[in-house]
Amino acid sequence: MHYELIKTFFRIGLFTLGGGYAMIPLIEEEVVNRHHWVTKEEMLDLIAIAQSCPGVFAINISIFIGYKLKKVSGAVATAAGTALPSFLIILLIAMFFHQFEDNKVIAAMFKGIRPAVVALIAVPTFNMAKQAQLNRYTVWIPVVSALLIWLLGVSPIWIIILAGIGGFLYGKTKNNKEALARRNQQ
Repeated sequence: MHYELIKTFFRIGLFTLGGGYAMIPLIEEEVVNRHHWVTKEEMLDLIAIAQSCPGVFAINISIFIGYKLKKVSGAVATAAGTALPSFLIILLIAMFFHQFEDNKVIAAMFKGIRPAVVALIAVPTFNMAKQAQLNRYTVWIPVVSALLIWLLGVSPIWIIILAGIGGFLYGKTKNNKEALARRNQQ
């Protein structure tokens, strides 16, 4: 199983173009659809937790999945599998960077990759919104959060804290209303 974890996350790590968020569709395909290691709901929760933790998103989510499957040894295997391709690619680039830093073909390739990376990030964003069951009453939360971060420079940490407090208060209020309604029916 550990070999399978390393191999799977190594393959995912090879396509880290655009960072961890670009890896979400690859991780979901491998971990949820192909291997059935976690459910879609668990994947959504793992994404939320990985985003909330300090560190590299791709490593965070791989560690959580590895730990769920094989505890500490699984976490080490998935983290190594995720990080190793990037490490090797960066090592090769560093060794040969001076040979192609002014190459117009390479520069053009990177310009072409940028829009594709935006799409790789947009797709999981829409999928997460669908899985989170956003509706006309809740769609304002991610919109306002994004605007606060983008336009006003509010730290995402504050957004996460406020969203957590808001969710807690909403849940508590909803539970209190339901309890009151049950008492009134009796």
